[in-house]
Amino acid sequence: MGGHFDYEGKIKEINTLNKEVNSEDFWNRSDSNQILSLLSSLKNSVKLYENTRDLLIDISEFLKMDLSSDEIILVNDDINKVKENIEKLRMDVLLNGEFDKNNAYIEIHSGAGGTESNDWANMILRMYLRYFEKKGYKYTIISLSYGEEVGIKGATINVKGINAFGYLKGETGVHRLVRISPFDSNKRRHTSFASVLVTPEIDTKVEVNIKEEDLKIDVFRSSGAGGQSVNTTDSAVRITHVPTGAVVTCQTERSQLRNKERAMQLLKIKINDELMHKQESAIGAERKSKIGTGDRSEKIRTYNYPQNRVTDHRINFSTMTLDRVMDGELEPVIEALITEDLKLKLAGMSLE
Repeated sequence: MGGHFDYEGKIKEINTLNKEVNSEDFWNRSDSNQILSLLSSLKNSVKLYENTRDLLIDISEFLKMDLSSDEIILVNDDINKVKENIEKLRMDVLLNGEFDKNNAYIEIHSGAGGTESNDWANMILRMYLRYFEKKGYKYTIISLSYGEEVGIKGATINVKGINAFGYLKGETGVHRLVRISPFDSNKRRHTSFASVLVTPEIDTKVEVNIKEEDLKIDVFRSSGAGGQSVNTTDSAVRITHVPTGAVVTCQTERSQLRNKERAMQLLKIKINDELMHKQESAIGAERKSKIGTGDRSEKIRTYNYPQNRVTDHRINFSTMTLDRVMDGELEPVIEALITEDLKLKLAGMSLE
């Protein structure tokens, strides 16, 4: 697994990748985008390590001096920065799966229950968007299907950032909400479900055998309240791959042609699930069972509003900060999951 930050190894890998990038035929390669993404991630990790190392040297020198009260405050600031950097480096060591460094796609689907589940799916969407903003990740809402009255039936988001898939892959599964329903005049307690699927963004230049005659392509106008950076012209595209039943939609672009191109990229990712079997999250084989229909037996996490508690059932982790989690402070939950998964992998097991 590797329990330390391999600085020398990363430097060698950067040098090797730089040679590949500078080769004459680099841009003709099918994996050029993946290599550039990996190179950027490695450089950022090395820079963080070097900055932390230099800060530690400076702190060590300062502590040998007689410092004024103002200087002590500055040194404490540096110490806190070192702690923050070390935590980031620790996660970099833990996130070493084949696709962990990749960007990601996240799909949200409301479960059975109409209004209640649609509202819950929209709450989950907001939670993730807030998390992306706090994390500094860039995101694009690829498709968004609104509920008849409130909320959403589904959404697909493209997330770009260092270790995006590594951090988000554990969100795959069914999320359960317990609350006093705002839609029930009798103020009864309701349980709602929504499912989440996270897949890594892979190089779509790889040839996938998709026959034109196997595709059903529909053009439609996106409906609903608008907003959230989603295009609402008649250029939205839905593509169904008839042999597998895979369905993708895209309404990000104003051009119908561009939406079709992007939808085809998404379809390639879905059809190319065989690649995902290499990933420890077993995305391909477990896609249907994890997305499911919102059945409670599949739940991975419960958000209990009466108790202000979030519980991850895979690792028996609970936090009494539901309000903060729903506002995008997912880091403690996600990092607890990543840490526990490492322990299980070392023991020859896995949460996936």
